[in-house]
Amino acid sequence: MSYQTINLTIEARGIARITLARPDKHNCMNAAMLDELTRVAKQVDQDATVRAVVLSGQGSSFCAGADLDWMRNNLQQPRQQRIAESKKLTELLHQFKIISKLLIARVNGQAYAGGIGLIAVCDIAIGVRAARFSLTETKLGLAPANLSSYVVARMGRQNARRCMLNAHVFHADEAVALGLLDKAVPAEQLDESVQQELTELLNCAPQAVATTKQLLARIATLNDAESKQYTSELLADMWEHAEAKEGINAFFEKRKPQWAK
Repeated sequence: MSYQTINLTIEARGIARITLARPDKHNCMNAAMLDELTRVAKQVDQDATVRAVVLSGQGSSFCAGADLDWMRNNLQQPRQQRIAESKKLTELLHQFKIISKLLIARVNGQAYAGGIGLIAVCDIAIGVRAARFSLTETKLGLAPANLSSYVVARMGRQNARRCMLNAHVFHADEAVALGLLDKAVPAEQLDESVQQELTELLNCAPQAVATTKQLLARIATLNDAESKQYTSELLADMWEHAEAKEGINAFFEKRKPQWAK
């Protein structure tokens, strides 16, 4: 499958790298990129050889949000067409959120608006210390509608309020304090920091990682009684899985499990 606005590489050890490839536009997302990112999210999720996904940007920016030419064109469309176009961003964020593999944001530079949405749906986010961030929608007479639930889930309601209402501009260290980034590092340490996360991931069982992502999503929707029942059944079911048998046997036999690379 070929792409025009993004690049996809899959390493032999199962690391998929998705790179936004419109550096002359600071990797802002037009209609073509929204469609291609949605397709590539489904592709890597369905690829059994992929263990983890790294999302990054080409050039000096991570993602400057949605392409304003795309937005300007949508101003003139009938309401149903505007909704259909808006759903492209909604669907993209959803598809990245539900990827069953570990998803890492390698934030190589600035991220604005929808670019922050992309970071928010990742499991781990590591950024260069020089990067700047802003949820700029209110400056444009808009609201960060499509990404709001993901940003609130990642940063918390008060931190989201702090950044959304006045398009607050902040640097990477503040992004860590606000909960958007997990770590801010000098540019020369970015790849090493991402690699550390990948090395740890490759020691974990692939299906166990996928199940744990489902667990994290599910328990947020359950009351106490439902959570007790669900989690009790989940662990019991996992004891039947081949990964559990391999992992526990490998521990007692003092060897690496077969999935480790």
